[in-house]
Amino acid sequence: MLTQQKSDIFDWLSGHLLSCPFKAQFGFDCPGCGLQRSVLALLKGNLVESFKFYPATIPLLALLIFTFIHLKVDFKFGAQLIKLVFTGIAVIILINYIYKIYNHQLIN
Repeated sequence: MLTQQKSDIFDWLSGHLLSCPFKAQFGFDCPGCGLQRSVLALLKGNLVESFKFYPATIPLLALLIFTFIHLKVDFKFGAQLIKLVFTGIAVIILINYIYKIYNHQLIN
């Protein structure tokens, strides 16, 4: 019963993903395209599929969690670490987008 409810929720979420305004306007993916599908795959427990959709999802979620903890605990070098990890995530997003351009994967 619980498994069926989870499946129904995931099916509903899959059918109600937000459309990308950038893709609607210009006809090709933006650097953030794939994030929603990646989060959905992660919620289903499929790490590999999540990574394939959008490699920056897991680091982004980890950064969000760390940031909320840092706001409560105030780590000594927390702000510097957040900046460093954010820069790394931006590099991951850029590399992923260049990869998609190079392999002609921007138009679905």
